Amino acid sequence: MGLGLSVYAVTGGADLGAGLWSLLARGPRKAAQRKAVQDAIAPIWEANHVWLIFVIVVMFSAFSRAFAIISIALHVPIALALLGIVLRGAAYTFNAYGVGDERVGWERVFAWASLVTPVLLGTVVGAVSSGDIRVVEGEVTTGYFAGWTSPFALCVGAFSLALFALLSSVYLAAESEGDVAEDFRRRALWMEGIAGALALVTFLMARGHAPGLFDNLARSPFTWPIQIATAVAALAATALLWTRRLGWARYLAAVQVGLVVVGWGLAMRGHFVLPDVTLAEASPNPEVMPALCLALGIGSLLLVPALVYLYRVFKSSSGRARRS
Repeated sequence: MGLGLSVYAVTGGADLGAGLWSLLARGPRKAAQRKAVQDAIAPIWEANHVWLIFVIVVMFSAFSRAFAIISIALHVPIALALLGIVLRGAAYTFNAYGVGDERVGWERVFAWASLVTPVLLGTVVGAVSSGDIRVVEGEVTTGYFAGWTSPFALCVGAFSLALFALLSSVYLAAESEGDVAEDFRRRALWMEGIAGALALVTFLMARGHAPGLFDNLARSPFTWPIQIATAVAALAATALLWTRRLGWARYLAAVQVGLVVVGWGLAMRGHFVLPDVTLAEASPNPEVMPALCLALGIGSLLLVPALVYLYRVFKSSSGRARRS
């Protein structure tokens, strides 16, 4: 599950962030910027969501108690996020095949759904980390708006949006050319600063709003190496962006975001929901795991080569040349 979340963050997250840049396209190259977004997303715009489906299926199958608790306590932001993903996909399709003024409306739906969805996903992460959701004997005792509407969860939502916008701007800079690439490079530099500032604010807010998470982040010997590695990756990505080595910057930015997800997972210290739902308590019957592992193994043999081939065809320089 941790691997699936990390891969979704650096792939699907970048797709969501690209929609934000479509919304914020400005200046004389506005149309070219939006075309760069469309060209980058077009071949693989739905494939990246397979990792989110993977996480949901594994959690439902292997940790059904935790799945039930999270689905009940956070059904409002989860439902809204799923609605955003569906609206985004539908708007992208209708925009691609639309004509005239109707394309403008669908373009706005696509952009706004791309803005709201990462924030909602981030509030879910903030809620399960905060300690505001309480569970007694397997029953959620807090309301449906507990946790995810708190200042801390909203800050995590903003941080998630910043990370996704950072990723997409770096990817777009690496895949674009000329002045458009320079536009996205400058935005990526700005987003590195914004993401770093929001990371610090989120960490400081956790002290009062998510003390369990803060203690694990500040005192655990396992999280500090990840935090240091994340900072190094961020600085290296910034330096590569500054010196216009965009190909390498893309990989460092992906490492940076992936390490953020890993660090958060380690800071949860074996909990699905702090402090009441642990990994041990949510574990399934022993009979489930062999069948699940077998299914995951067989599925991986089919899924991973297909995704690698998809990226090689559409994301290589030769693939982009064939599509242009």
